[in-house]
Amino acid sequence: MIPEIEKASPEAIKSFQEEKLQTLLGYLQDNSSYYQQVFKKKNIDISSIKTLEDLTRIPTTSKDQLQAYNNEFLCVPRNQIIDYVTTSGTLGDPVTFALTDSDLDRLAYNEALSFACTGVTANDVMQLMTTIDRRFMAGLAYFLGARKLGAGIIRVGAGIPELQWDSIIKFKPTYLIVVPSFLLKLIEYAKQLDIDINKSGVKGAICIGEPLRNQDFSPNTLSQKITDEWDIQLYSTYASTEMNTAFNECEAQQGGHHHPELIITEILDEAENPVETGQVGELTITTLGIEGMPLLRFKTGDMVQEHHGPCTCGRTTMRLGPVVGRKKQMIKYKGTTLYPPAMDNILNNFNDVNSYVIEISHNSIGTDEICIKIATDTPTEKLLHNIKDHFRAKLRVAPKIEFHDKKVIQKLQFPAMSRKPVMVIDKRPTD
Repeated sequence: MIPEIEKASPEAIKSFQEEKLQTLLGYLQDNSSYYQQVFKKKNIDISSIKTLEDLTRIPTTSKDQLQAYNNEFLCVPRNQIIDYVTTSGTLGDPVTFALTDSDLDRLAYNEALSFACTGVTANDVMQLMTTIDRRFMAGLAYFLGARKLGAGIIRVGAGIPELQWDSIIKFKPTYLIVVPSFLLKLIEYAKQLDIDINKSGVKGAICIGEPLRNQDFSPNTLSQKITDEWDIQLYSTYASTEMNTAFNECEAQQGGHHHPELIITEILDEAENPVETGQVGELTITTLGIEGMPLLRFKTGDMVQEHHGPCTCGRTTMRLGPVVGRKKQMIKYKGTTLYPPAMDNILNNFNDVNSYVIEISHNSIGTDEICIKIATDTPTEKLLHNIKDHFRAKLRVAPKIEFHDKKVIQKLQFPAMSRKPVMVIDKRPTD
């Protein structure tokens, strides 16, 4: 299930996207009160936007604008809206997205493509270990995508290892859709009950919410800890509510594949100019084929690197590398620039670390401070020094480390109304 456009030459893909862009700009001019104002205020004649390079003449759209003018992005009457979803609000107030019947079809197509990219077929059964309620788009997308592909799906929801294993044993899923660190909890539970995980029939896990790879695509610590115990393939997927689109790894596991029929991507520097090839920048997206709330040059806040060249799977599309970090969560600490994923990789080295949160704050002189709050069964000075030594060796800094009770960390990770664990608490004042 590889669309022809995903096997085309870079020139053909560019031409295809430029044609789609013309359609989108006309649609926004006719239906989006927000973008109508942008075009008018900036005196932009949309007929003059012919190429992908011409996009730089249009202002970017920020998360702040999406939050402040949420309803003005809506392009259809309310009676055409079938489903409402909201963003998680990890870095600000949640944003509402309204989906039409056509948008739900597009969402299903996107996820079916993504699953097929990973190697899932109609003969597979998938176990969904994320919520499908609470206005959460991802769970809905996974269900619709499996249905579109013809694969079976078991909607178990998040957490509860006992129920997960009951479903695995009973229904024999071949793939799991899961936050990867939860796989460690499933492994631990299986050991306690003497379940042979490598005879469970599970052959792969499509992993969300946490990185599996280093920037060179080698397995990171978390990935290694899982596969050392469980002989399964782990696949990364990257998506967001705003994009309505996913970037899934194929079986080559060399980055998430771009679907050019669904989204236009730009990687921008601080000045909002395209970065040089191979450089890290902010992923900025333009959605294609969306009726309800299409976005034009939306800055995702995610710092990424793109990779080019044909893949062994047959696709020629751009591939996104692992997310380096969230732009707003960049930390300048004692002369070093850090992102939380780099700290996650170090903490995952320690089996004694049961759970943790990373708190970022400003001190009295206006520089960043990091405090890592850890739950462990062995809160010893030796563990504390080992963790700090690892930070010094890998990142050349040693943040403040505190040991706390598991219940304290769990309360921090799962505040009221949370749909996924909060691993970073940023107390710095916003601009």
